[in-house]
Amino acid sequence: MQEPSYPENESIRIETLRSLNILDTPSEERFDRLTRLAKRLFAVPIAMVSLIDVNRQWFKSCIGANFKETPRNISFCGHAILGNDILIIPDATLDQRFYDNPLVTDEPKIRFYAGVPLVVGDSIIVGTLCLIDHQPRTLSEEEQELLRDLGQLAEQELAAIRLATIDELTQISNRRGFKSLATHALNLCKRMNKPASLFFFDLDLFKEINDRYGHAEGDRALVGFSKILQETFRESDVIGRLGGDEFVALLTNADLTESQLILHRLDQIRESFNKQESRGYDILCSIGTIEFDANRHQSVDDLLQDGDRLMYQQKQAKRTKASAKTYRQE
Repeated sequence: MQEPSYPENESIRIETLRSLNILDTPSEERFDRLTRLAKRLFAVPIAMVSLIDVNRQWFKSCIGANFKETPRNISFCGHAILGNDILIIPDATLDQRFYDNPLVTDEPKIRFYAGVPLVVGDSIIVGTLCLIDHQPRTLSEEEQELLRDLGQLAEQELAAIRLATIDELTQISNRRGFKSLATHALNLCKRMNKPASLFFFDLDLFKEINDRYGHAEGDRALVGFSKILQETFRESDVIGRLGGDEFVALLTNADLTESQLILHRLDQIRESFNKQESRGYDILCSIGTIEFDANRHQSVDDLLQDGDRLMYQQKQAKRTKASAKTYRQE
């Protein structure tokens, strides 16, 4: 048996999948309708919407079989997400990758498999819509086109879910999406006893930008700051816009020294951005930094509350300093 390899963009792929907040959720008619239709149109006993997580494939919809998930290392769909078009296995017993796979030798005794990759966002493949038969067979060109059409319908449903977790303006996670991803990341840090830190950002003088330059320019500032964060933090970190001019970033598997280096890098990137854009104002921010404490922070909300408090303290200190400076000048 040949285990599926991992895509080059695996970390981004997993982040995108988990930002959907769909894993381990109950079945939904909009997906079950598609798998029922696929089962009927192709006359197969099993049709599924399969999502490929870190080490499992989990089925959002599974018509014709009773399992909810299987290990990723034996999954057919793990192979299917490595390509951009339908993966067709006419007879798994004759394929060197699958002939001794437990899903072939034992239940559900797969012989025929066809899976079309499901793409969301910026060409990120999160899973498949797949067909399974207990008898060898293949698909005609017309049938392949039909499977692609059904796959596009499944992608539309996933896109609708994604809109609920992605900030429309900046295209990074919104509050809901951030909390979902951050919860997964913190649980992993707790299990592996790894450190994590939260950065809570609030733009300084943002109201003045809106008042002086207009709300369209205010939106440009928000998009600009989101790009600064994306350039500063690693792919494995979680960033999001909570709303208004509040942003957050969760840095995992990094100690306090590394966190300070990140802040230094943020200042450099922000200063370079301001110099390059030269918009008549600078993007400035106040930051609250808090280390994750599993005993004190029982949830992401606890961590956000502490980060917000520390950010506000820094913002107030800046205002006090600015007022004192104005007073001395007068």
